[in-house]
Amino acid sequence: MTTFPRLAAFALLAGLVTGCSQYVGKNSDYGAAGNAQANAAPLTVEQLSAKVGCKPKVQVDADEIRTAYCKTQEGEFFVNTFKTEKLKDEWMDRAPEYNPHLVGPRWTVLGPLEVLEVLKPQLNGDLHLTDHRVSQTPK
Repeated sequence: MTTFPRLAAFALLAGLVTGCSQYVGKNSDYGAAGNAQANAAPLTVEQLSAKVGCKPKVQVDADEIRTAYCKTQEGEFFVNTFKTEKLKDEWMDRAPEYNPHLVGPRWTVLGPLEVLEVLKPQLNGDLHLTDHRVSQTPK
C-alpha cells in the first residue's frame, strides 16, 4: 500500500515539474520517430482511468501536465498525461527511480509493480522498472 506521505510526495513532484517546465515551447514534440504518436489524439486522464475502472481524483490540472490519483481493487496509482512527449521525458527524468512506471504516448502510470503488471494489458503500455528511458517489457 502506498502511504499518505508517499502520495503527497508524488503530487508535489508533479507540481514541481509543472512549474519548472513552462519554458518548453509549443513545437516541442519529440523527433520524427514519434510523429505518428504525436499526431494522434492522446488519451486523457479520464480515458486512461476509465480503461482500468477507476474514477480519477485530479490533483494537478495544468496545461502541460495532468495528474490524478486512482484506487481500484488492484491497488493505488497515479495517472499522468502530458502536453508533449518531451514534457513526459523531462518528468520521467525527475521521477523517483525506485518506482516502476507504465508508459505510453504522452502518459505514464506510477504505482507498485504488482499493480502495474495488472494494468499493463488494459492500457497497452511499456513497463519501465529502474531506467525510465528503457522499456523493461519483453517484446
